Amino acid sequence: MSEDSIRFLPYEQAVELVAAIQEEEDIDNPDRHILTVYNHSNRAICWFDFEEVMRDAGVCGKDTVSKQTLTEYILHRIPDWALDD
Repeated sequence: MSEDSIRFLPYEQAVELVAAIQEEEDIDNPDRHILTVYNHSNRAICWFDFEEVMRDAGVCGKDTVSKQTLTEYILHRIPDWALDD
C-alpha cells in the first residue's frame, strides 16, 4: 500500500481511541526502537518507527524532545484501519 492511499483518522477520533504511546525495543532488532500505540483495551493498534518519527517530526538530532511533540505528530497519523477489530 502506498503512503498516498493511507487514510488517517480525524485528530479528535484518534485522541479518543489512543490510550498510550510506548517506546519499545523491536524484538527482531534490538538496535531499533518503535513507538507502539495502544487503545483503551490495552491492545496494540499500530506502531511507528522511532527514528522515522523523530526525523519526520523535525526533532532528529535534538538533545531534548518533547513527548507532547511526538504524541501530537502520531495522533495526526493514526491510520483508519486502526479501528478494525
